[in-house]
Amino acid sequence: MTTKSPLMVLAISVLLFGSCGIKPEKDDEVAVLETRYGRIVIEFLPRIAPNHVENFKSLVREGFYDETKFHRIVKDSKSRPSAIQGGDPNTINGDPSIWGAGQRGQRMVRAEFSSLKHERGIVSAARRSDDINSATSQFFICVDAQPGFDNQYSIFGRVIDGMNVVDSIARAPTELKGEKPVDPVVVNRAYLARRGEIQ
Repeated sequence: MTTKSPLMVLAISVLLFGSCGIKPEKDDEVAVLETRYGRIVIEFLPRIAPNHVENFKSLVREGFYDETKFHRIVKDSKSRPSAIQGGDPNTINGDPSIWGAGQRGQRMVRAEFSSLKHERGIVSAARRSDDINSATSQFFICVDAQPGFDNQYSIFGRVIDGMNVVDSIARAPTELKGEKPVDPVVVNRAYLARRGEIQ
């Protein structure tokens, strides 16, 4: 009986079990949102919110988000911007009074909560206030940490490039005592790309 060196045992272990370890929490496909302020690149977190990720990707592939607006600048109790919200098809050509209401018949996605926190750059699914399982196409991007959102909204991505753009959108003037931007920023185009394709 021969004995194996520790180095050989390690090499064999890597070969046999290396592919059985924890899978990466991110995937290689990212979403790019092009605006007049610049682009926002979002990486997905399919391990924690596979249904929300697939829903968002499917809508991007359909061109759903093209020409939608960031229609809401969420503010905290001190009126400081805490998140920007977009993704409502009503913002393309609907009356501003119904922006944020969504449209009937949109596919709803059940909540997918995780241990991740709503920190700066997190992308999460917006929903109706009375139903945690009512997320559709709308989403928000956190400008800073929002612990009150944890386990209330489903995190499915994070911004990996373009937080300066998010900050610019968040600083836009809003209607008096409101959260609606005076001049909402339009998503000119949204598309999926591989990380290596992003320059």
